Amino acid sequence: MSNDTANGRVWEKRFKPVLTVFMLLAIVSVLMPATSLAQVDTFEFETPEQQQRFRALSDELRCPMCQNTSLSGSTGGVAEDLRREVHRMIMEGMSDEQIEQFMYERYGDFIFYKPRLKPETLLLWFGPLLFFLIGAFVLVGIWRKAKGIDAQPVQVDTETQTRIDALLAEQGKAGAGNTHR
Repeated sequence: MSNDTANGRVWEKRFKPVLTVFMLLAIVSVLMPATSLAQVDTFEFETPEQQQRFRALSDELRCPMCQNTSLSGSTGGVAEDLRREVHRMIMEGMSDEQIEQFMYERYGDFIFYKPRLKPETLLLWFGPLLFFLIGAFVLVGIWRKAKGIDAQPVQVDTETQTRIDALLAEQGKAGAGNTHR
């Protein structure tokens, strides 16, 4: 076997995995811009006030498909449709309240990051405070009970006190005998 053939095999063993990784990175880097250049909605408005309203509504409304992303932050198809719908309604002169009511009728309270205050959402709004207050009352009750137990003097009858004194005396004699080590 020639020396050139042996060197070629050594090169293949050492550098082929590295070359494979570089090839994969090259393919990924070519495909990556395609995902980052996804279509961006561009809406034209007649006034800057309409554009501000659109941005505010798009930030306040939740994407039903993405669940924890606003309409403005979502790239989902449903979010695109809803942004288009919000734009259309703003251009038709609908108020923010009318747009929110339309979205509420279509998607329910879930569409709002801040659900409306009504009987069905009371636990959602005040639940954390309620649970905090319940926890505080329980903690205060445990603390008072523990404080009351510590404040009470221990009652020992005379027979038990005699046994305690005898055990202490016996322990004292045993302890005195162990000090001569």
